[in-house]
Amino acid sequence: MSGAVPLNATEYIQHHLTHWTIGSGFWTLNLDTLLVSWVLGGLFLISFSLVARHATSGIPAPMQNFVEMIFDFVHSQVKDTFHGQSKLIAPLALTIFVWVFLMNFMDLLPLDLIPLLVNKVGVHYFKVVPTTDPNVTLGLSLSVFCLILIYSVKIKGLKGFGKELICQPFNFWALYPVNLMLKIVEECAKPISLGLRLFGNLYAGELIFILIGLLSPYYQFVLGAPWAIFHILVITIQAFIFMMLTIVYLSMAHEEH
Repeated sequence: MSGAVPLNATEYIQHHLTHWTIGSGFWTLNLDTLLVSWVLGGLFLISFSLVARHATSGIPAPMQNFVEMIFDFVHSQVKDTFHGQSKLIAPLALTIFVWVFLMNFMDLLPLDLIPLLVNKVGVHYFKVVPTTDPNVTLGLSLSVFCLILIYSVKIKGLKGFGKELICQPFNFWALYPVNLMLKIVEECAKPISLGLRLFGNLYAGELIFILIGLLSPYYQFVLGAPWAIFHILVITIQAFIFMMLTIVYLSMAHEEH
C-alpha cells in the first residue's frame, strides 16, 4: 500500500485509482500501465507462437484447440464483415481481441493482490488494469484511426478521398464546407467513442470492485462473486466490440462510393 494501511475509505479508493508514474505534466508516464500491457502483449505473442510452432494435424492439445477456437471465431467475424482484400485485417482483429481481453481480465484478479506484492519492492501505487487508463484505450483507437486514413487513401487515392470529404452527403459546391465539417466530426467521433467506450465500462467495473473491497469479508464474497461472474461477460463483450468496430471502420475505408 502507500507505505501504510489506508486509514479510511477515501484513502483506500484514492490509493487504488492512483498510477505508478514517472515524469510530470504532459510527459508523465504511467509505468504500471506500460508494464502490465507489455507483459500481457508478450504473453499473448509467445503463447500463440508456441502453439503455432507445435501445432499438429492430429488430435490437438487443449491449448491448440483453444487457440484454434479463438482464431476461427475471429476469422468468421472478419469474413462476414470485411468486404475488401487485405492480409492485415484478420491478424489485427485477432491481436486486438486477445490483447484487449487480457488487459480487461486483470480486473478479475483479487483487488489488493498485486498492489501488496509490488509494495514489498517499494512501489506504493500500482493499477493493474491497463484499459482503465484512457491513455491506453485512446492510444489503441488512434492507431485504428490512422489505419482508417491510410486505407482510405490507399484504396480511393488522394483525389477520391478528397472528393469523399467534401462531396458527401450534399453534392453541391456551395455546401462543400458543410460537408467537410460534418465529415471531420464523423471521423473524429470514431476514435473518441471507440476509446472512451472501452475506458468507461472498465473504469466503472473497477470502481465497483473497489467499493466492494471496502465491505466486510462476508459481503465481499456475497457481492463480489456474482459481480465477478457478470464482469466476465462485460470484459469479453468490450473486447469483442472494440474488435468489431475496428473491422467495420476498416471495411468502410475500403468501400468506394
